[in-house]
Amino acid sequence: MRSDIAIAVKNLTKTYRIFGHPGDRIKQALTFGRMRFHQEFTALRDISFEIKKGETVGIIGRNGSGKSTLLQLICGILKPTSGSVEVNGRISALLELGAGFNPEFTGRENVYFQGAVMGLTKAEIDERFDEIIIFADIGEFIDQPVRIYSSGMFVRLAFAVAVNVDPDILIVDEALAVGDMEFQERSISRMKSLQSNGTTILLVSHSIPAVRNFCRHAIWLDGGGVMQSGEADQVCFAYQEHIDQDLHRKERIRVDSSSPSRENRSSHQSGREKSITITAATVESQRLHVGASLTLRFSLYFSELARSATEFGLGIQIHNDKGRLVAVFNTIRDDIVLAENVQEVSLLLPRTCFLPGHYWISANVCDRNVLFAYDEFERCSSFEVLSEFNQMGIPRWEGEVACEHTWVW
Repeated sequence: MRSDIAIAVKNLTKTYRIFGHPGDRIKQALTFGRMRFHQEFTALRDISFEIKKGETVGIIGRNGSGKSTLLQLICGILKPTSGSVEVNGRISALLELGAGFNPEFTGRENVYFQGAVMGLTKAEIDERFDEIIIFADIGEFIDQPVRIYSSGMFVRLAFAVAVNVDPDILIVDEALAVGDMEFQERSISRMKSLQSNGTTILLVSHSIPAVRNFCRHAIWLDGGGVMQSGEADQVCFAYQEHIDQDLHRKERIRVDSSSPSRENRSSHQSGREKSITITAATVESQRLHVGASLTLRFSLYFSELARSATEFGLGIQIHNDKGRLVAVFNTIRDDIVLAENVQEVSLLLPRTCFLPGHYWISANVCDRNVLFAYDEFERCSSFEVLSEFNQMGIPRWEGEVACEHTWVW
C-alpha cells in the first residue's frame, strides 16, 4: 500500500452463515460440514476502493446496504470472507452504541480501558483525561457504571474518548444523531478541527446534507456493492435521485392539498425531545398560475434544550407529484443565521417558474453548518400550479421550467 493511502479495500467480500435454529449449527458441526443446515447471506460483494490520508469520506446507503459491516471489517472487528483491508494508522471508531464499552465498568474505567486498547499508556490517558471529561460533560456519572447511562450520556463519553486519542483515522457511524443540540454542534466543531489537522475521517450517515457539506468524497453502497463513488456532491445527488424514484414507484402520492397530515413527520428524532420543532407550515395561496408569487410561512417552537445553542437555519424542499426534487432553499445558503428569538419565518418567491402540477413542501431546522437536522417535517403543506392553454387548446407550458419570455420578430 502506498504511503499516502490511509485505507485500501481490495475485492472485499463478507458472507454470513444464517442458521434457522440454534441446533442446526451443532448438527452441521457433527457432520463435519458434509451436510448443510444454513443459508448464506452476502453483506458485501467484491468491493474495492482507496482512501487517501487526510480525506473526509462519507458512506451512504439504505439500511442493509453493508455500511456497518464495512466499517467493522475496516476496524478489524470482523474478518473478511475474501479480499483484503489494509489500514495505515491508528483507528478511533465510534460505531454502534455500546461497542467497546464494558457495561459493568464505570465511565472513568472505560476511558482508561478504551485508551489502552488504542495503544495509549496510562500517563498519556492521564494527560487527556480532563479534556475528555470536559467534552463529555456527564458530571458525577463518570464514576457510575455505564449500564445506567442514557443513550445521550453514552455517546457523549464514547465520542469524547474517540476524538481525544490523537487518531490517524476517525470512523463515526450515525452516533451523533443520538446527542442533544449543544453536543452535536460541539462534536461537529471538533471533527472539523481534526479534519483541518489532517485526520482521515469516515462518516456514515443517512443525512445527505451532512455528507454533502462535510465530506469531499462519498461512497454509495447498495445491496453489498458500490453503486457509485467520487465527489460527494455528485454521489449524493445520484443517491437522492434513486431514493426519490424508488419512493415514487412504491407509493404513488395521493394528491390531497387540503389536508397534509402531521403523521408524515420524519422519525429522525423520534423517542427524544426536540430542541427546535416546526409546529406549523402554511401556503398563502394553494392554487396559483405560472409566474405568480408564492409565500410559505413556518412557525417554530423552542424547548428547554435549545437554551444553550440558539443559532440555526431553516431549509425548505419542494417536490413535484412524481417525487422529484425541484427546488431547495435554506437560510444558511443565503448567509442568514437565525436565532432563538425568531419564531416565525417566511419564504417569499416573487415570481415562480414551476410548471403546472401538484407540489409538496418539506421543511427542516438545521444547525448552522447544515450537517444535521433538529427537526424534519415531510410533506407539511402543498400547492398546485394551474394549467393554461392557448386559443387552440394547446398547453402553454412543457419541459422542466416555465421561463418568463418575450418573442421578437
